[in-house]
Amino acid sequence: MTIWRHLKIRTAIRYADVCVSAPYAGSVLKISGDIREAIVAHARRDHPDEACGIVAGAEGSDEPTRWVPMLNAARSPTFYEFDSSELLALYRELDERDEVPVVIYHSHTSTEAYPSRTDVGLAMEPQAHYVLVSTRGCGSGDGPAEFRSFRIVDGSVTEEDVELVGGATG
Repeated sequence: MTIWRHLKIRTAIRYADVCVSAPYAGSVLKISGDIREAIVAHARRDHPDEACGIVAGAEGSDEPTRWVPMLNAARSPTFYEFDSSELLALYRELDERDEVPVVIYHSHTSTEAYPSRTDVGLAMEPQAHYVLVSTRGCGSGDGPAEFRSFRIVDGSVTEEDVELVGGATG
């Protein structure tokens, strides 16, 4: 799928008059423990700024297999923004590899791991799992970090269970 097709589909879904909230009721993000730990480590490393990135997977598979940390161009503790040139290069690479962003993640540094109004407004990938990690309790050090996954479709937020498969389990 080309980047232009991604953009057309996202635009069509965003502005179409369809109800798309039901398909994700009871959904589960299945993710390897190693990728989960890599996301949490990235959030700790970037603290006190928000971290962001994606986990790619084969188109149509809903299997997150390739972790891609990205630069928070905003370099902010309260907001994240993918670097536009890095994002364009990523979508070209995804097209070449027949992959899609299965997981889009970022961290919250002083609030719970729950999508803010801004996060909901920026959610443009209705098929993606949106993962949030909160480093409010651990900062850049050791300690528990909150890790939660959501579906965000048409402004509606639905939390989903996270199931660790293979790899690390911490």
